[in-house]
Parts: sequence; C-alpha cells; structure tokens
Amino acid sequence: MTEFPKKLSAKLTERQANNALRKLPVPNGLIDFSSNDYLGFAKNETIFKNASSILDRKDAIANGATGSRLLTGNNGLYGELENLLASFFGSESALVFNSGYDANIGFFSAVPQRSDVVFYDELSHASIRDGIGMGLAQSYKFKHNQLEGLKGQIDRVRERKVDSDIYVVTESVFSMDGDSPDLKALAELCTSKGAYLVVDEAHAVGVFGKRGEGLLNEFGLQDRVFARIVTFGKAMGCHGAAILGSHALKSYLVNFARSFIYTTGMPPHSLATILAACEHMSMSRGGQMQLRRNINFFKDQLRDHDLEPYFIPSNSAVHCCLVEGNEKVKNWSLQLQEKGFDVKPILSPTVPKGQERLRFCLHSFNTENEIKDVLLILADLFD
Repeated sequence: MTEFPKKLSAKLTERQANNALRKLPVPNGLIDFSSNDYLGFAKNETIFKNASSILDRKDAIANGATGSRLLTGNNGLYGELENLLASFFGSESALVFNSGYDANIGFFSAVPQRSDVVFYDELSHASIRDGIGMGLAQSYKFKHNQLEGLKGQIDRVRERKVDSDIYVVTESVFSMDGDSPDLKALAELCTSKGAYLVVDEAHAVGVFGKRGEGLLNEFGLQDRVFARIVTFGKAMGCHGAAILGSHALKSYLVNFARSFIYTTGMPPHSLATILAACEHMSMSRGGQMQLRRNINFFKDQLRDHDLEPYFIPSNSAVHCCLVEGNEKVKNWSLQLQEKGFDVKPILSPTVPKGQERLRFCLHSFNTENEIKDVLLILADLFD
C-alpha cells in the first residue's frame, strides 16, 4: 500500500490534538435523543408495508435506477411523487434530488449567475455554503437572524449593482441551534427589496404546518419564496430531497443543476418509501401532535430545573445546551450515554470554538419520563 501523504497525516494529527477527530459511531441501543427521526417514521412498519405495496402495484420491482434521470433512470414513480409533493407542499412544481446536500449544491451552484449576489445567514448549513462556493455569484454572509443588518447590506449592493439579481438564503429551523428567523419580516424585506428568498426547510418538515408541510406553510408564506428545499431524511424517515418552486425553476434545474444531471437516479424502493411516508404524514397528525407536546414538556422541564439559561431558545425539535470545549462536551455526552441516553456532542469546528454543545433531538416516541430523567442528569452535571 502506498504511503499516506504527510500533509494529510498532519491534518489528522492536528484534529486529534484538538480533541475533534471524527469517528463513525456504532448502533448503541440507547434511548434516542440524537437522531433526526422526529416522528419515528424510519422504523414505521405501516410505511414499510405501504412502500412495498406501491412497488407491487406499479410493477416497479427493480434494485436500481440504471442511469441518470435524463437517460434511463426516470422511473415512473418520479412523476407521481413530484406531483404529490407539489400538491402536499402547495407549490407549482417539485424536483426530487438524491439528497439534501445534492439539492443545495445543485441549486446554489447553478441558479445565481456571475453578476448576481447571494446573502446567506452565517449559520447556514454546509451544503448551502458549498453550493454557493461552487457558483459564480458574489456572496456575503449576514449575522444570524439579524434582518436590520441584512437590509443595510442589500441597500449597499443595490447602489453598486443596480441590475443584479439578489438572493437571500436562510433556514426555517437551523440544524445546529434549533432556532428560526422571523420569516414574515424576512419575506416582507425581500419583497420590498426585489430579492429572491430561498428557504431550507429540512428540520421544519413534519414538525410545523397543519399536516407537517413546514414553517412557511404554517405562516402562510409558501407563495412568498422563490424556492424551498425540503428533505426526506429527517421527520419523514427515509432519504432524498426536493426543490419546490415554479415550473420555470424546475425546467432550469433539470437543464443546469449538475448534481441532478450527472448522477444515477434513486432506486424505485426509495421513491416508494417517500410516497408512503408523505401519504402517511398527510393522513395522520397523531405523531406530529405528540411531538409538539414533547417539545413543550421539554421546555417546561428546562424551566423547572433552571436549565433554560444554558439552552439556545427553540420551538423546534432541536434543542442545544452550550457546553464550552470539545473535551468537556464529549465527557458530558459520555456520562449521559452511560446512563442510557443517546445525546451527541457537537464539536468545533462543526460549530465555532467556544460554542460546543449537547444537541437534544426530540421525537414523538420519547416519553415524559425519559425527558425528565435525561434533564435531571444534565442538571446534576451543572451542579
């Protein structure tokens, strides 16, 4: 075997010295306060069986797509799924991508043009940043959820680049903080400034909205955005993503989004699972309502145990307790795991140094006793 490059070895050594070396975890059978499976759909037997029935009914028994969607991989289930997604989320059209990462790099590398400008929240997901970095437009970050500062940035760019298209990018629920921007005010700002608003709803789908459509739908803002990115690997418990928008946007992405064009399509069983999960979510709100109760109960327990000051304010399924330092937060996570609770540490450089945290993901299947017990252990760690 050839010798591993010394420069790469040095980077691994540095990360290990900073107590930030990543390793693949193994299933541990602990009480789940870590996964994105907010509604328990990933292990839902009804969804599994319905997906199998869809494959049988459509005579779509195949292990793979056989090619890209523009060649041989555009299985008939794609059309049915994209029509269902457009109807469910209240959009003109939907275009399915293999993952949320693929959707974001496909959109942001292809849509904003060389003369355009992209403003993105400083805490935007890595996939958004990577897509912007692959594109030709100028880009500027704005302070997290600070719309007044964003307004000033847009005004300054408008003075210099009168004819440029401006895109504003945010998440409706931030994955590492669990908080949300003022979407109503942001939509008003973009409308007044003639900017195109793009919102990633990955962690809002299944949690917010009358049927789990997301936070934009809950506020009635779905028609105020240029594009929405929704993913299926969180509350919907499966895999893949979709970009929601106009028919023209879908056509543009089919022609210019490289992460869509140059990849093999999803296998039929993945498409059938998304269909079954979407249908299940639209027919039953029990899981979503229980999740909302658990979120409220969790927040009540934070107040009861005087833990509120250590947590980033959140109304979502993601709640983060700031514990400074990689070594300390890893140690606290290990102690929680030793007591039977799977709570993961989020380390720098994933988050800025000094903002390391324990990330609690809540689910519809967590019990009140589980929530009480894990927060009681956490409170003891602060004593």
